[in-house]
Amino acid sequence: MLFSSVFVALFLSSTCLGWEWEQSGESTINYTTISGFFQQDDPATDPGSFDYTKSNFGLINRSYPTDIGFDPNKEKTQWERFAYYVDTLNRGCDENTRYKVLFMGRHGEGYHNAAESYYGTPAWNCYWGLLEGNGTSVWRDAELTDAGKAQCVKANNFWKSALAVEKIPAPQSYYSSPLIRSATTANLSFNGLDLPAERPFAPTVKEHLREGISMRTCDERSNKTYFQALFPAFKFEDGFTEDDKLWKGYEGETSEAQLKRTKIVLDDIFSNDGNTWISITSHSGQINANLKVLNHIAFSLSTGQAIPALVKAVRLPKSEPATTTIQSWTAEATCKAPPVTSISGQGCVCSSASSASLTAVTATATPV
Repeated sequence: MLFSSVFVALFLSSTCLGWEWEQSGESTINYTTISGFFQQDDPATDPGSFDYTKSNFGLINRSYPTDIGFDPNKEKTQWERFAYYVDTLNRGCDENTRYKVLFMGRHGEGYHNAAESYYGTPAWNCYWGLLEGNGTSVWRDAELTDAGKAQCVKANNFWKSALAVEKIPAPQSYYSSPLIRSATTANLSFNGLDLPAERPFAPTVKEHLREGISMRTCDERSNKTYFQALFPAFKFEDGFTEDDKLWKGYEGETSEAQLKRTKIVLDDIFSNDGNTWISITSHSGQINANLKVLNHIAFSLSTGQAIPALVKAVRLPKSEPATTTIQSWTAEATCKAPPVTSISGQGCVCSSASSASLTAVTATATPV
């Protein structure tokens, strides 16, 4: 058993954890990332060189106001003391407030990542990414490369050590993007761990945790039947469709639209999941959108990397929404052959043998 009986009792006794906190039309949720607990919420931390597996997930070595009563002899680990502090926050909060710790992990390297590195971003965005593959590799709903799978093994080894030695709380809930690369990452990262019986690895697939929906085929998901055959232990959120109803191939989702659906999925998790320790396995762009909604500083993740965040959610009365027209979908200039180059803000520069194509933009009037 990885957690002491006192921790189990404390988690079960939290008054804020088991509420039915479903969001109504009369309320909205405001998010704040509480800084000062993880290196990743410090602007001085370099995302390009930071590796969570070498730094105890970034948890800062510091004291907490609850240490005096909980650990007077200084025998507990940093994670045990942090977990107790978070639990104390939840036990002391009012009915409109709750705290969660999110472990947000980016998938391991996929074949689409390798292809973009090989061809270069301009050629990938304008030509290669629109194809299913190159005859050697397939990147439609891309699978993980061997390097990507190795990144997952690294994550699994980190969790094994962190659970046994550092006493990091195991996630109570697991969520995954519906794209194969993220589900594979979650499966390889968490399967086979010595988890507490009451915290099994039982992920839920949520449509809105997918990557930004570009015109490229790596962002089209496989159908539900195929996914379920690969990952029989995963369950789907209610209303999950058999086929991908969102990916178009001729238009891509705008950043405004992605932020809107990210707010929706986070509101759903915070409103309907009473657990505190949450794992989300998704994508670089999706996690970036999470961080914006959660009012966290920007922190880019390399493939296979992860970021934790202590989040305070407060339910507030909803003011009358203003209906604003946002651009939901937009097309990108593409080439019929590999482009010569691309110019920032102008798109692809096609070769003389190919011409660029661009379809119309779709705007939607949406309450925001």
